[in-house]
Amino acid sequence: MTINGGSSSIRFAVYEADKMRRRVSGKIDRIGLTGTNWVVDDPTGKAGVPRRISAADHRMAARFLFDWFEAQPVFSSIKAVGHRVVHGMKHTEPERVTSKLLAELHRITPYDPDHLPREIALIEALLRRYPKLPQVACFDTAFHRTMPRVAKLLPVPRRYAAKGVERYGFHGLSYAYLIEELRRLDRRAANGRVVLAHLGSGASLAAVRHGKSVDTTMGFTPASGLVMSTRTGDLDPGLVYYLARTEQMTTAQFQKMVNHDSGLLGVSGTSSDLRDLLGKEAVDVRAAEAVELFCYHVMKGIGAFAAALGGLDTLVFAGGIGENAPLIRERICDRLEFLGIRLNPKGNAKNAPLISRDGNRVKVRVIRTDESLMIARSVNRIIKLRLN
Repeated sequence: MTINGGSSSIRFAVYEADKMRRRVSGKIDRIGLTGTNWVVDDPTGKAGVPRRISAADHRMAARFLFDWFEAQPVFSSIKAVGHRVVHGMKHTEPERVTSKLLAELHRITPYDPDHLPREIALIEALLRRYPKLPQVACFDTAFHRTMPRVAKLLPVPRRYAAKGVERYGFHGLSYAYLIEELRRLDRRAANGRVVLAHLGSGASLAAVRHGKSVDTTMGFTPASGLVMSTRTGDLDPGLVYYLARTEQMTTAQFQKMVNHDSGLLGVSGTSSDLRDLLGKEAVDVRAAEAVELFCYHVMKGIGAFAAALGGLDTLVFAGGIGENAPLIRERICDRLEFLGIRLNPKGNAKNAPLISRDGNRVKVRVIRTDESLMIARSVNRIIKLRLN
């Protein structure tokens, strides 16, 4: 079983260990908000009909989820559970959950107060209910531990580095999956110079060489890097002092603003969803500016990472926006022809797996990411290793 606990959602799935075939999947979203939804996908993976439930917090949502699972025939066959854990500090591999690891996760919650407390709560809820069921933590930061030191350093007084203040990077489970898929499709390309664009509600880029991360746009926290749905991305640090002086903004208020009230939502003033903004951009200048800002920052980031890699061989789009928004991909790539990027309009419009023109030096691909499957593979490997 895989569990991916977000700030207002819990996604879950069950896989057969031998063939990695998905048996059950679904989600609870809008946790803590009005209109909390419970959705179970059909066997083909198509989303089912949402059902309203009451879940004031992740603990109530978890209780509902576990009660439901206990009534399902598949429950008795679950041998292990894997969790997406957003922050893993120096961890480079998935790990079996132990009391020592849980204590460490509690200790590092200040590094990611938006995600870690909820993820820990899900692990502990399962531990109380099924104490003998093995659990595995799969860290989103692990993929980026291969970054060179210069890409990890933050230009602040050196004493803070000893306290763990550095660039970590996130979306690692997605990036690990994308590289595995690219290796399956084209081994030579996977070993080349690759930029991975995970564009969704949270958005980031990763520069990858020889299958290893060498840089990424998210840094110390998931709020940095690209403009996102409700997160600012990179921001002038002087703004903290300015808002504290002029509006008496507290650090907690600033944290809320940069994570939940900014990005596409803040610039447009209406929506954090690019689909809404694209529908309004012809009549709403704020929506148009929000879309343009998003595309501009992604385009600029790809250009910067091409420089960091010494060139570019493959560009991969993934995530809800990257996989399903041809117009956004087109606008991002329009100003990247100098790198050798030219899209095939028909292929791009169809979200085809390969959307670059024939004969292009740089191949542009659309790969549907699957963090849940990556977690399942990791759990299977870890549990088998322990059994052996």
